Amino acid sequence: MGAAAGDTVLVACSGGADSLALAVAARFVTRRMEVGCGLVTVDHGLQAGSGERAARLAEWARERGFAPVDVRTVRVGNAGGPEAAAREARYAALVAAAREHRAAMVLLGHTRDDQAETVLLALARGGGPRGLAGMPERRERDGVLFVRPLLGVSRAETRAACAVDGLPVWDDPHNVDHAYARSRIRPLVEALGGGVVDNLARTARLVRADSDFLDAMADEALAKALDGGATLPVAALAGMPGPIRSRVLHAWALRLGAPGGVLSHRHVAALDALVMAWRGQGAVALPGGFAVVRVAGRLRAVDGPRTGR
Repeated sequence: MGAAAGDTVLVACSGGADSLALAVAARFVTRRMEVGCGLVTVDHGLQAGSGERAARLAEWARERGFAPVDVRTVRVGNAGGPEAAAREARYAALVAAAREHRAAMVLLGHTRDDQAETVLLALARGGGPRGLAGMPERRERDGVLFVRPLLGVSRAETRAACAVDGLPVWDDPHNVDHAYARSRIRPLVEALGGGVVDNLARTARLVRADSDFLDAMADEALAKALDGGATLPVAALAGMPGPIRSRVLHAWALRLGAPGGVLSHRHVAALDALVMAWRGQGAVALPGGFAVVRVAGRLRAVDGPRTGR
């Protein structure tokens, strides 16, 4: 798991079968490791009775010996659509909880089925290698480590585990609401069968290995290009291979403050055009309320629209 005696880990739990099974397993493992195990649930406020559901889950967690138990209520915006907005609000709440409780990591209950759905969604949206790589097993976000221990476990297995333990599973109605893209694609994944789920999950692992290698190269290239500053020299960017340059621009935009959940290929392509298809165009607006302009042979962030030169 990566935690040591005396550490605390937090389980992000919605009350669904996947995260409940993860919570019980984590509580069992951490007790043997002398690691503290807490639970945090996020109330998005998007459904009637969500507050009561969160309170019941918190009560169950306290009865099971989880500590700390934290209920976070968030306000979901609309940037990037309902799914992306809810995801951003949820992660912000989890990061805040982890910092407050000084957690070594936050455990997430995504399964092999979730990974397969993520890959299919990326294909449907025309995503590149980053999308096809699916969800990583470990990822740091805003200084907090997020770990997905169940990516090799099926959704059917987590539900079976909950049934054996008599856990009070909550079925999120959004999982069958076709207003959400993941809900629309889920029946297709189920119809394709378990073999396809395994193959899609394996594809994600293979693509991620290549993407991680390219990302590491891009991190080095970005650090060298920035050289302690905040602007990027166009000449250095133009000399990079395309796959590295796009990753450098993506990583730089994130560093500037663009939310990862809504920073898209379209934004990165517009930044790349400032480098490789320069025609004197103006600023590229990025999510996060800022823009990027090309000035005197360098890319720099500005507030609001500007005219490049």
